[in-house]
Amino acid sequence: MIILLGSSKTLNDKSTRSSAEDSLSGHSKKGFFKRLLPFLGPAFIASVAYVDPGNFATNIQGGSEFGYTLLWVILVSNIMAMVLQTLSAKLGIATGNNLAEHCRNQFSKPVVYGMWVLMEIVAMATDLAEFLGAAIGFQLLFGFPLIIGGVLTALCTFLILGLERYGFRPLEIAITVMVSVIAASYLIETILDRPEFKTILYHSFVPQFSGTESILLATGILGATVMPHAIFLHSSLTQQRIIVKDPTKLRKLFRFQILDVSIAMGIASLVNMAMLIMAAATFHKHGFTNIATIEEAHLTLQPLLGKAASWIFAISLLASGLSSSTVGTSAGQVMMQGFLHKHVPVWLRRLITIIPSIVVIAIGLNPTRTLVISQVVLSFGLPFAVIPLILFTRKKEIMGILVNRKITNFIVYIIAALILLLNIYLIYQILFAG
Repeated sequence: MIILLGSSKTLNDKSTRSSAEDSLSGHSKKGFFKRLLPFLGPAFIASVAYVDPGNFATNIQGGSEFGYTLLWVILVSNIMAMVLQTLSAKLGIATGNNLAEHCRNQFSKPVVYGMWVLMEIVAMATDLAEFLGAAIGFQLLFGFPLIIGGVLTALCTFLILGLERYGFRPLEIAITVMVSVIAASYLIETILDRPEFKTILYHSFVPQFSGTESILLATGILGATVMPHAIFLHSSLTQQRIIVKDPTKLRKLFRFQILDVSIAMGIASLVNMAMLIMAAATFHKHGFTNIATIEEAHLTLQPLLGKAASWIFAISLLASGLSSSTVGTSAGQVMMQGFLHKHVPVWLRRLITIIPSIVVIAIGLNPTRTLVISQVVLSFGLPFAVIPLILFTRKKEIMGILVNRKITNFIVYIIAALILLLNIYLIYQILFAG
């Protein structure tokens, strides 16, 4: 039996519901893509965390300083993120509960409340980075002061989140459109850059470094790739989207979700690589190896590639900030409801998380430096998402037929250990050795 609920987090469009039923039942005579289409969406929302303004700063710095050398780091880090996002999607599908709810059910109250407080801090840090990115985007495009850009970001986020009242599908479409804007912007940037494709191919698959500083930056790219809020959010996006009881259909549903993750995260990976390629082909090639801020990157693009290139860059940053700010608010809502079993209106949640961002803008803190600090906070919260995810998905009594295989557990143990060690190293370097 297949149940497609009509709540705000499920497929409530009749045509989409019919297509999903036919695809899982094997009755659909449509082509493969049309059969896949009803299942696409959750991973595209989660993938926004991988093309947020923090990625802009890191990738641009990596490309301007070391050229194409660190392309392989982006590829490897996104593959690791893809594995963990697949586990998160699987947890929601198999159990009907999200990661935060499992934590509440499995851990003691002190642990749960401690995790909630930490995740609230993580949510605010996430929102700070994304909010600032959108505000900078408004500033670069229209010349608004950051404080005005911040207010506009808040209003736009409210409007985008308002789509949830019509079901989750409209929000998925809106986020996917913004991800497409980011991808298209960097496709255009890449064409304008005229990069060296043979060099790109080589550095995408051959690991190498260029001194100690490149190792630290590679650590930053790897360690900050997997965002804790995206892991919590993804499990909630799939938990009641399509509920399947039949084992055969459940496996088929999971295979569709793997494709959703692969496509969405694949696009995110290409966008990140395009960011670094743009910086390498433009800044590094012309000797601009110390691009330290997003604003510098925007200003330097214009004389090198023309005014259109700088506008495209600003548009992609604005789309990134707005989409990731929306997703960050949704993630915060999911974590609060999951850990505490209490509902807070989205508008109030948005209002609360805006306050730190407005304060940062109002007192004149350096936006790019603030982005870096927010990434450190996210690194602190990462173990509290990755470790519970692995603990739950390896238990048959929780996952049933979708429990992790031994080889899957082995792979995720290595990935988790690597990510956590890199985050510890990154935090140490930034706080004590930098």
